[in-house]
Amino acid sequence: MIGHFLTWLQNTLGKGHGDTAQSWSEALLGSLNFWGLLEGTHLLALMLFAGTIFVVDLRLLGVTFRRTPVSVVSDRVLPLTVVGFLLLLATGLGLFFAKPLFYYHNLWFRAKMIFLVLAMLNIAVFHTRVQHNQAAWDTAPKPPGPARLSAVLSLVSWILVIAMGRFIPYDWFECGKPVPHWANVLQDCKASEKGAYEKSVTTANPTTAKPGGQAS
Repeated sequence: MIGHFLTWLQNTLGKGHGDTAQSWSEALLGSLNFWGLLEGTHLLALMLFAGTIFVVDLRLLGVTFRRTPVSVVSDRVLPLTVVGFLLLLATGLGLFFAKPLFYYHNLWFRAKMIFLVLAMLNIAVFHTRVQHNQAAWDTAPKPPGPARLSAVLSLVSWILVIAMGRFIPYDWFECGKPVPHWANVLQDCKASEKGAYEKSVTTANPTTAKPGGQAS
């Protein structure tokens, strides 16, 4: 069902009449200047968003700004974090809209979404549980264990989000190419337009390999 919706989103939504008509998704992807501006803004927003989060995390670990209360550091960078997040969300949705099927069947994008969810859950836990007694350790050079653990999880999660996003352009596990079985499964290549090809089968008998990892 998701695949059908994304196919409609990419190939049909906003498409006019005529052989040269393009959907809104295709028009966005084909707009070289706007696409580059969108992608560049997304990267800058990511730097702003992640950078401000890292500042707070390093303070929670007692690495930087040890003489400054955690609340002061957090309050100073929070407006920038919000701005970065809003820009990141808007540009990210735009990038996804331009190539929804590509991203949906991309291993790195799926891994990025998983780590993104974990990072957001960690934020929720920090604000609902860890931060409830912040007044007791707000000025401490090194906050207590739960706060430091939350900071470590935050750093690791966001670094992985960034790393997975950086790997998206690489076609190491692209659907339609000979890839391991697990990659085909994790990306749901069988349901993609390019199909699923089993690496073991194509290596052994490349002339008879068929989509889905079955040989004729």
